[in-house]
Amino acid sequence: MKVTEHLKNAKGKTLFSFEIVPPQKGQNIQELYNNIDPLMEFKPPFIDVTTSREEYVYLPKENGLLEKKVTRMRPGTVGICASLKYKYDVDAIPHVLCGGFTKEETEYVLVDCHYLGLDNVMALRGDARKDQQYFKPSEGGNNYASDLVKQICDLNQGKYLHEIIETPYKADFCIGVAGYPEKHFESPSLTNDLKRLKEKVDAGADYVVTQMFFDNKKYFEFVKKAREIGIDVPIIPGIKPIAVKRHLQILPQIFRLDLPEELVEAVEACKSNKEVRQVGIEWAIQQSKELIEGGVPVLHYYSMGKSSNIKAIAKEIF
Repeated sequence: MKVTEHLKNAKGKTLFSFEIVPPQKGQNIQELYNNIDPLMEFKPPFIDVTTSREEYVYLPKENGLLEKKVTRMRPGTVGICASLKYKYDVDAIPHVLCGGFTKEETEYVLVDCHYLGLDNVMALRGDARKDQQYFKPSEGGNNYASDLVKQICDLNQGKYLHEIIETPYKADFCIGVAGYPEKHFESPSLTNDLKRLKEKVDAGADYVVTQMFFDNKKYFEFVKKAREIGIDVPIIPGIKPIAVKRHLQILPQIFRLDLPEELVEAVEACKSNKEVRQVGIEWAIQQSKELIEGGVPVLHYYSMGKSSNIKAIAKEIF
């Protein structure tokens, strides 16, 4: 079922969803299931599954030199989505990236998703490679998320890259895209970033999921400004509970976001990461309650592979 259909069927009730990270190569998928199992009692209608672009590793050669090889450390996004759909009877949403994929490779991923009965995809530009200062599209790949959205919409109409196929068995993906309440770090302003978001919606995106934020005022202001420029699709807030003291440095650095001073002071006063985790849970609970009062369609939690804090939050909310 499409995300938009889940929202319609909810009839104004706020839904629960979360995002997971695929295991690294060589790891047992059971660990992933162990983290999902405790959250299923809250009846998520859909679960997001992230994907990662290519990375370079350097392998030693017999002559003592290093050989540069391309690898993907967390493959299997589409396969994991299929397994979640089968195991939990839940809609699993694969993330599809511009970075690291040609348009042909993207088309093959989408065809696999269609065959597996996956009704939703999340269209993202993706980050720059670790060896790049700025994002550069792969040769033959999509430059922007709006281009990727257009490719998905074309496939929904039977328009493949090199031909139009007349068939009643067309894909019909519901397309999600990312939004940034505190703007994408590459954008010169929030207004400019909202224009880019509108381009994605005008290209065919059906809903938006926001980057994490810790000040609800920024989400509500973001939604207000989005509506003012004509973005009328559902905007789902993304929530990430603080879990360790290091997050005070890591999250602003990676995601270019601000942390409320009240939260910073509470975390700095903690004597252990166990205390930090509890502060993060309590902050997210209050965030969630206020967002529900504001009428959000879904509360979407970034679990990052750990579910105990998400479960503690959900028990208080759902």
